[in-house]
Amino acid sequence: MMLVLIMVGLVGAVLLSRFVSDFVAGMTILNLPGEPVTSNTNSTPDPNNLGEQTPIAPTLGAPEPAVEAPEWDGKTRVNLLVMGIDARSPDATAPLTDTMILFTLDPLANTAAMVSIPRDLWVKIPGSDYGKINTAYSIGEAFQLPGGGPGLAIATVEDLLGVPIQYYAQIDFEAFVSFIDNINGVKVDIPESIQLDIVNTPRSYWLEPGRYTLTGELALAYVRNRSTAGGDFDRAKRQQQVILAIRDRILAFNMMPTLIARAPQLYANLSAGIHTNLSLTQALALAQKALSVPRDQIVSKAINNEYVNFGTSPEGLQMLRPIPNKIRELRDEIFEGTSVVSSTGAQDIQSILQDENASVSVRNASSVEGLAAKTAEYLRGQGINVVEETNAAYQTYTTVTFYGAKPYTLRFLVDLMKIAPSTRIVYAYDPAATVDIVLNLGDDFAASNPLP
Repeated sequence: MMLVLIMVGLVGAVLLSRFVSDFVAGMTILNLPGEPVTSNTNSTPDPNNLGEQTPIAPTLGAPEPAVEAPEWDGKTRVNLLVMGIDARSPDATAPLTDTMILFTLDPLANTAAMVSIPRDLWVKIPGSDYGKINTAYSIGEAFQLPGGGPGLAIATVEDLLGVPIQYYAQIDFEAFVSFIDNINGVKVDIPESIQLDIVNTPRSYWLEPGRYTLTGELALAYVRNRSTAGGDFDRAKRQQQVILAIRDRILAFNMMPTLIARAPQLYANLSAGIHTNLSLTQALALAQKALSVPRDQIVSKAINNEYVNFGTSPEGLQMLRPIPNKIRELRDEIFEGTSVVSSTGAQDIQSILQDENASVSVRNASSVEGLAAKTAEYLRGQGINVVEETNAAYQTYTTVTFYGAKPYTLRFLVDLMKIAPSTRIVYAYDPAATVDIVLNLGDDFAASNPLP
């Protein structure tokens, strides 16, 4: 995240004379949109349900990938998808993503995390068929979908992990190389012998174990190498290692003032190779906040062999089939955090809920008359913005569905009403939704109502 945000910020810094500062401390967003990946929770791949690898035109009525960037208030959790693109590939108009990393920044807790997503992960691509996740961007570009390649890539990762993604940034190889050279290289510890093949040249270098300051082209070769024993999984570790090393180098040498002063040159060198929905103000604000996160509060994770099964696609391509339950555990470890009820004082809870101002519909899906009205009255007293109380089709179990980025209210409701398991917490994409959260009260709640 540090690399991307700093690069994006510097590209626009020529238009702005100083950083955005003085962020307001506030709530943490706990984006928990329910079940990711697929309804098939078996760990063994189904050879009859692998879909087709060849990209096909998306079906009519497919959800429109949204890439419009929301405003950031400086206090809510931010999720950003970074894609490495080889713009010099043979199909430069619709290239595959060479790298996908999801970054998350929690400004209240002052923590951050990054999750590397392997390019061979076999997933359902919204509106299309099953395929490797690195084809999502290409399909979005090739078929000129709303939101293009970034939009479909975002939608695919949202479906995989079950978390909403507000921002994206795509960086091509040349911009990456130029940025590393502009900070005078990046220092990394190389644990084993490795061959670095310089992109688009016949040059190759062997590096023995030790500490090196890598130039831009060597750093690119280092993060792209897939020939070590761990293949893509090792590559993910190297990419995260370099991202953290960039952060360390900038902080150790207090380089930001110098980089800002050189903004015109950096703009000329980098602007063509970076595309994002972050505004200049957002990029600068996020970059400053990201750099303030202590190193020991940055979590590095990857979807590796613990979370996948190895398989072969119908065309005979090697692929990685996600293990849904394992990926849920990874998602929850990073995004769930602590309970709002147990970790926050009553006065703070009221302030947080009022600040978030999520609109909630309370619906009686139980066999007990008047349950929605009574529950809505209590929730309003707790600071919940209940805008509707009505009846719904009968259901045994209480469920929560949320449509917008209001997860502090979501987590409060889940904790307060003891809604479990996580399958009863559902994220639904619907840009026409009139409320942020729908609470359907089932007979389980009526029978053991935990509210006073």
